[in-house]
Amino acid sequence: MKKLFFLFLFLPGLMAFGQKPTVQLIPQPVSVKEGKGVFLLTKEATIRYNKADARKVAVDLAEKLSAPTGFPFNVREGKAGTVQMNLLEKADTQLGNEGYILDVTPKSVVISANQPAGLYYGMQSLMQLLPKEIEGKTKTTAKWSVPVVKVVDYPRFGWRGIMLDVSRNFFTKAEVERYIDEISRLKFNTLHWHLTDDNGWRVEIKSLPKLTEVGAWRVKRYGYFGARKPPLPGEPATDGGFYTQDDIREIVKYAQDHFVTIVPEIDVPGHSMAAIASYPELCTTKDTSIKVNPGSSFSEWYGDGTFKMLIDNTLNPSDENVYVFLDKVFTELATLFPNPYIHVGGDECYKGFWEKDPGCQALMKKLNVTDVEKLQGYFMKRVEDILKAKGKKLIAWDEILQGGISPDATVMSWRGIKGGIQAAKMGHYVVMTPTTFAYLDYTQGDPTVDPPIYANLRTRKCYSFEPVPDSVDAKYILGGQGNLWTEQVPILRHAEYMTWPRGWALAEDFWSPKESKNWDNFVTRMENRFDREDVAGVNYARAIYDAIVNTKITDSKMTVTMDSEIPGLDIYYTIDGTMPDSHSPKYNAPFDLPDGPITLRVITYRNGKPIGHLITLNPEQLKTRAQNN
Repeated sequence: MKKLFFLFLFLPGLMAFGQKPTVQLIPQPVSVKEGKGVFLLTKEATIRYNKADARKVAVDLAEKLSAPTGFPFNVREGKAGTVQMNLLEKADTQLGNEGYILDVTPKSVVISANQPAGLYYGMQSLMQLLPKEIEGKTKTTAKWSVPVVKVVDYPRFGWRGIMLDVSRNFFTKAEVERYIDEISRLKFNTLHWHLTDDNGWRVEIKSLPKLTEVGAWRVKRYGYFGARKPPLPGEPATDGGFYTQDDIREIVKYAQDHFVTIVPEIDVPGHSMAAIASYPELCTTKDTSIKVNPGSSFSEWYGDGTFKMLIDNTLNPSDENVYVFLDKVFTELATLFPNPYIHVGGDECYKGFWEKDPGCQALMKKLNVTDVEKLQGYFMKRVEDILKAKGKKLIAWDEILQGGISPDATVMSWRGIKGGIQAAKMGHYVVMTPTTFAYLDYTQGDPTVDPPIYANLRTRKCYSFEPVPDSVDAKYILGGQGNLWTEQVPILRHAEYMTWPRGWALAEDFWSPKESKNWDNFVTRMENRFDREDVAGVNYARAIYDAIVNTKITDSKMTVTMDSEIPGLDIYYTIDGTMPDSHSPKYNAPFDLPDGPITLRVITYRNGKPIGHLITLNPEQLKTRAQNN
């Protein structure tokens, strides 16, 4: 194994110099030993499993292979299949619960694992080794060959998550299941499901019917989220949706079949406008005019992390009826989601209404505290007690550290990694999901090309994510997660576009050995995956091919600097009002723009062919870009 591992570490360096690997897997396995020859999958092939617990994965594999090949695979219990799925008689401690061994010879394919999850991940690697046509859903013609190889693989982290926000925009049951299928193919094992917020309550709570009768619906609006008109008096709320409890059970079962755990989030005490619109008595102001927010502005942000809410969206921590409400919510939620955790938000809780409320002031006096932040700590402790009574653990965003938390709370660090470091040093388990590396709603290319948002996060930056800071004990870092907030994501195709390829980079951050990561090598495998997703019909962004254009003003001179994420791209530009092509000036080093109302146009080429989007920056955009750098 040591020899294999050092060979594996050496391979990325070779591939960086242009040697295209035969085995192209995402995420990169722990160990790969390539052999000579191929295994040919034919209609005579048989799929066998050695134990009953392996049957589900074997059947799943047969279904995936049958559609594009047209072969009627025979799946039975046995130990001599052409494709064999084996649960090990004696556990291999190195593989753990999710690791696998994939052994391909010219005569057979054998996937071995301690648990069915390992067989499932071995199956995902096998699918990636077959020709790209295997990703299709209809019969096609291809040479169904797999390179001879032995893969020994297991994940670095136990928590490999993606967060899908369905409050800001609702996604159907079928769409959520499709998204689960997509993330499981990349060996993600956790879907953090953001079910409630100011913009919609998406889960049926039978004891509180108004949460979906009122809270799941808002007035129809178009345009940029945050710039939409607020609801008008008497305007019908027709936009939205929710999942019935039967829907939830079916989605949870679908996720379990794909070895994905769903962690539901009920965001409290802030971000609760949909709940308050349903039951106004839950907030301090008891404002009956509050409606589910359709994407209109209801807050002021001051640039230093502080803010003011113009509409009350916060539950009242001093009202016992709020905890009765939450007990009902979590009682029903706990029966729907079998995993140990329930996420309870805790982020961006505005306390201005609490400061003015006599009940909250009386509670602070009773608790002998003068800091209103401590009220959130009190609230979260009450919530945690409710969850514990249901057999659940509390996990929440890193703001919960401000008001004090119990030793059992788990922290999700999103405001950079500082909160995660603080929590880990206090002995709390942490999921690292910082905006700086893991926010999939951020613009991934140039904001003049991609739909703009207030921050940018490129694939290369995602790939550089290291979830374990040097200053903490790694045992407290459960893993990492990418977050897809959906204010600007109205449809599933765009959710895919925002997730991939950055999600592939995160998949490797969370699964693969830290020592094996190599950006140039990843690029080769990423481009191979583009072709496969074209066949699968999955959308993705190509922003990695676009130029990165920055400007800087020094002594009244504007300097232009350009770069690219992909190695080997040629960048061409014009400043004379013409369209750039491969005969235009080629960027080789930073240059100063001459004085005048200049528009800069930039495009990338590879091997003499255009490959990136055309980027056009007018004088005002160039100036703004310089001011922001």
